[in-house]
Amino acid sequence: MGRDQVIGALLIVLSVAVIIVYGWIVFFTEWSFLLLQVTGFVAVAGVFGILAWIGYTLATISPPKPMEEIEKELEEELKDLESKSAEEAKEAGS
Repeated sequence: MGRDQVIGALLIVLSVAVIIVYGWIVFFTEWSFLLLQVTGFVAVAGVFGILAWIGYTLATISPPKPMEEIEKELEEELKDLESKSAEEAKEAGS
């Protein structure tokens, strides 16, 4: 059995065990309400934490340059390269 298959089998066993324990706690113990509260809080905090991270990223990163500016810069660099290569060809031909 390969290493990935062993890890996969362990993940299956762990997942089934967690599902069974979670179900047992929710339906057969007095801790069910607390567990549901914690689960709900973690789910909501996770979703809105990710949303806050996206908002922070959007707020703190400067917007990209417009395509027109990038195209102009590329055209200028291309012209410079063409003029340099033409000068080098003249020098090599002389």
